[in-house]
Amino acid sequence: MFSIAQETPRQPEVLALFEQSDAYAASLYPQEGHYPVDADYLSVPHVRFFVARWQGVAVGCCALVIGSDRVGELKRMIVDPAARGRGIGRGLMAAIEEVAITEGIRLIQLETGPANGPALALYRTCGYQERGPFGSYQPSPYSLFMERSLVRS
Repeated sequence: MFSIAQETPRQPEVLALFEQSDAYAASLYPQEGHYPVDADYLSVPHVRFFVARWQGVAVGCCALVIGSDRVGELKRMIVDPAARGRGIGRGLMAAIEEVAITEGIRLIQLETGPANGPALALYRTCGYQERGPFGSYQPSPYSLFMERSLVRS
């Protein structure tokens, strides 16, 4: 089994996940197609950061950045490839959405790369749909933008 909890991103295990994710992105896209954020960015009060652990070891993480407009942005969604297929990605998404609803977030947006098949499959199965650029993002062949409304009808 795995566990998911809010933790600090300033941990060696999490920083290793960031490095793994950055190396994977670098294998898919040129430098101008990277938009990583660091542990300092993810340690501010308007960010909720989650870590997934398998037998106590950090195997995934993600963050919800809460905007002043009560729109959230998913950042740093990472699941170690060796830990995939265990529901960890879905678990992280559920944790993010649960805290978002609790905090009054009505919409979650994200930016990912179009060549990142595992991420796209996860987001689509969790109900995220493609949209245009948002915030300060610009159109790019290295970016795909998605969102999911949390408003219950």
